[in-house]
Amino acid sequence: MSPKIYLSRMLAKLNGLFGKGQVMSVSAILVFGVVAGMAILAFANFGAPNTITIASGPNGSVFQRNAEKYRQILARQGVTVKILPSEGSRDNLKKLSDPKVAVDVGFVLGGEVGKADKGNLVSLGSISYQPLMIFYRGSPKTLLSDFRGLRLDIGPEGSGAHSLALTLLKANGIEPGGDTAFVSTVPGDLVRALRENRVDAIFVMGDSTATDMMRELLHTPDIHLFNFEQADGYTRRINYLNKLSLPRGSLDFGKDIPAEDTALIGPTVEIIARDSLHPALSDLLLEAAREVHGGASLFKKRGEFPAPQEHEFRISPDATRYYTSGKSFFYRMFPYGVASIITRIVAFFVPFALLLIPALRLAPAIYRWRMESRIYRWYRALLDLERDAFKPGADPKRREELLQHLDEIENAVSKIVVPASFGDLFYGLRGHIGFVRNTLRSQGPAPISEQSMYAGRSDRSALHERAPSGS
Repeated sequence: MSPKIYLSRMLAKLNGLFGKGQVMSVSAILVFGVVAGMAILAFANFGAPNTITIASGPNGSVFQRNAEKYRQILARQGVTVKILPSEGSRDNLKKLSDPKVAVDVGFVLGGEVGKADKGNLVSLGSISYQPLMIFYRGSPKTLLSDFRGLRLDIGPEGSGAHSLALTLLKANGIEPGGDTAFVSTVPGDLVRALRENRVDAIFVMGDSTATDMMRELLHTPDIHLFNFEQADGYTRRINYLNKLSLPRGSLDFGKDIPAEDTALIGPTVEIIARDSLHPALSDLLLEAAREVHGGASLFKKRGEFPAPQEHEFRISPDATRYYTSGKSFFYRMFPYGVASIITRIVAFFVPFALLLIPALRLAPAIYRWRMESRIYRWYRALLDLERDAFKPGADPKRREELLQHLDEIENAVSKIVVPASFGDLFYGLRGHIGFVRNTLRSQGPAPISEQSMYAGRSDRSALHERAPSGS
């Protein structure tokens, strides 16, 4: 079978399917092609990504260890996690705020916002408490102001402990440059420095302080853990802080360490993301956070984290939906890769379908209007010609010119291609052309009216009471 015959048969079948002629059939094919092309483009560019970059923290830090746990969990769903080392919480926030840095999410400590631009950043929720712990030598102290004039190690600059310690000490009238010495100890040497009396107090974030280290310090004579007796006041004045408690005996039941409930304060750690983060990745991160941080510890109950605690950053709409109803339907029912494909189909075919259905309903009316307009436009020329012929004082020579013009009209009409369903209009027009020709040749009665010219048309064409006013 030749390609030409095959194409003719295919068009004939489409004609029967659509019932509106070849133009409608070809138009439907073109529309389908455009939709399919755009859908393919959408599949190629806008699906849920399989890679995410996390700003963690210094090597060996809790942030870095948590990022490694996230990488292992997300790998089970086929998502690759790239870990971007940083100098800590403040550096993570700086990277997230810089559009030139390729990063999606990061761990940020409460109170680190400062002057950072948070317009395009959202929180996925808090994942843990980060209590500040102060270990010191000497006689028991009840107020932070009691540390004035001592040698303090508040952690490396840029760390969460350093930033929070400066804030708390300033609230007690202690600032760098005064009589209080701020000492920098080599990382990993804090315990020895305190035990060897090289510093009088060390400030560490509790979540990054190993339980063994805490036990070692509190088993050492003359070393104490500072009890924040003013914890309620601090949390009222500094809204990103939480009051925490280290229960009596929780470090050593046999030796009753600590010997009493110890009040602590500290911010929470949040997962901060750019607002462009894909909803599916947001769900996966929160699932991983629930697995990593959902257990019980010294400072939290089982299932307490992750939690939608809003502080400096607004909770993202996707995270709010997750906390309310869990993962989205497709990602709950199917593996990540399959769900990603399904959501692409829904996201891009449904809008096109919503546009296409009304368009298909309108298409027959547009097609009918186009077919009828091919015919009706010649009625205007026919009416103008007849009126011109029967003007008072028209001479025979002028009528001969009009007859030639009528022949031209008839020649143009004969070239019109219309489907058989519009044959009544087509042959009605040709009949009216013949009527005008006979009238001109016989110089017969007065010109026919528009009403009489349209008489005899089919019921379908009778819906049009007047010919169009222009072509």
